[in-house]
Amino acid sequence: MAPTLRSTRALRQGLANVSDLPVLYRDDWLIAIDKPSGLLVHRSDLDRHETRFALQLLRDQIGRPVYPVHRLDKGTSGVLLFALDPEVGRELGRQFTAGTVDKRYLAVVRGYPPEAGVVEHPLAPMADARAGVASGGAPRPAVTHFRLLARAELPYRVDRYPSSRYALVELRPLTGRRHQLRRHMKYIAHPIIGDATHGKGCHNRLFTELFNSRRLLLAAVRLRLRHPVTGQSLDVRAPPAADFTHVLESLGWVGLASGSGRVP
Repeated sequence: MAPTLRSTRALRQGLANVSDLPVLYRDDWLIAIDKPSGLLVHRSDLDRHETRFALQLLRDQIGRPVYPVHRLDKGTSGVLLFALDPEVGRELGRQFTAGTVDKRYLAVVRGYPPEAGVVEHPLAPMADARAGVASGGAPRPAVTHFRLLARAELPYRVDRYPSSRYALVELRPLTGRRHQLRRHMKYIAHPIIGDATHGKGCHNRLFTELFNSRRLLLAAVRLRLRHPVTGQSLDVRAPPAADFTHVLESLGWVGLASGSGRVP
């Protein structure tokens, strides 16, 4: 379903007004926040000019050290988990490394992918000076499951076709390679909209013009794992941010922000 052709209202972009980070869950050992798009988790040699980071902001917000156990790309919004104790952080890290954490994402991609599928494509390490990783090297196994939730066709020629097709997908990575979801969706020719590195500029620009969207349309909406202290199942969810939801609603995908919808 194509959006009504009208000018879209400007949505607040960037982090100029970020104060407290929204807390989704907290106990004596863990804290989960809803990270906004555009915020780095911690310092990175790739963004030397950045001065604000989720780790430092959250530490100052709650007045105690926090320990990151996984990472979200700068442009990705949604569930981000920290430990409040270093040993708990190490145990959580082992769960992520073992692939026992259930991670769910929503993404808007170019084209119409199959209704469901698995991408099994090894990925070479990307440079990460902070982690002591050089670019190149032997590719490592990487697996991503995807599920189609909705489709839309817009009456605009931005590539070689007279109209442009887009889809909302749920992504479930079984491994945690850097930029895995973005690189895997590019590999199957359905890049994520708003991805300046692995996507297509003409489609990114269309979403900016139509919906004032200037972000990566990738959101971490759910994280399920075993609590490292109590042993109980922990299920943390975050609805897509307002700017992401605005795009979904403009494309006629009302009610699909939870990732539980069906293909129309």
